[in-house]
Amino acid sequence: MTSFIQIIISGLETGSLYALAALGVVLIYRVSGVTNFAQGEMAMFSSFVAFTVWRRGLEQTAHPFIYNNAYVIAFIAAIVFAIFFGFVVERFFIRPASRGSMVGKMIVTLGLIMIVNGVAGAIFGTDSHFMRRAITPDMIEHFYIGDVLIRPNAIFIILITLVIMSVLFYIIKNTMFGIAIRATAQNEGAARLMGIPTSKVSSAAWILATVLGAVAGVLIAPATNVSTNMMADVHLKSFIAAVLGGFNSFIGPVVGGLMIGVLNNLVGMYISLKWRTVIVYGFLILILIFKPEGIFGKVMRKKV
Repeated sequence: MTSFIQIIISGLETGSLYALAALGVVLIYRVSGVTNFAQGEMAMFSSFVAFTVWRRGLEQTAHPFIYNNAYVIAFIAAIVFAIFFGFVVERFFIRPASRGSMVGKMIVTLGLIMIVNGVAGAIFGTDSHFMRRAITPDMIEHFYIGDVLIRPNAIFIILITLVIMSVLFYIIKNTMFGIAIRATAQNEGAARLMGIPTSKVSSAAWILATVLGAVAGVLIAPATNVSTNMMADVHLKSFIAAVLGGFNSFIGPVVGGLMIGVLNNLVGMYISLKWRTVIVYGFLILILIFKPEGIFGKVMRKKV
């Protein structure tokens, strides 16, 4: 029983990061109708910014405040950069293609993968770099509840994910900005006729999604190391989480991400590490065969 609980906690830790990334993918899709295949690369670039600031902060031994708070400063720097990055991508790459076809928009995001990856490699190099965890053992030591080992960093990741998603869901459900997001997601043309600045809503959605990806990237960096390929697996699983939960639901990707994290660990522990990916994805395919719109998705019918 102890090992089972341990696996569940570990699965929720990684699943939380899949959920954050998946929520960003769905947010962009619902508001602007674009499937952002470059979400992982954008998160990777923000993670490199955080790593660079963190490493420079550790070099500032003459400035105790910067040295002691290098990680916090790096985390904030990644979020600030993600805000700017999301705005630039939407304004100069996505908005000019807004009148194009769906396939055209998808090709733009595929092109962004190569651009961002190439620029990241040119600026930061292709080496893999270590980055510390948000909560390290010298800050808070591991402890036990019964026989279950509790890692403070895992609890921190789960809690910060829950807080971010709770705030985001509150904004979407209870604020004028949230109403604008939901109206634009439901019918962009009608929302524009009602006076909603859909272009600004789209820009805000890209900024929020980029920030969510940056947070996921910085938090997962200690497990993957910071490199140009660090988000490949996370990005793939975030897409699967979005499809599993339902692309037309905001809560679906969160549940989908948590499910994938937990199932991945359970299958690896009790069935097979070698076949873990095959079994988990096979199970997800079976779910989608019987519910292709996703667990929380709704079948959209057009009236004529």
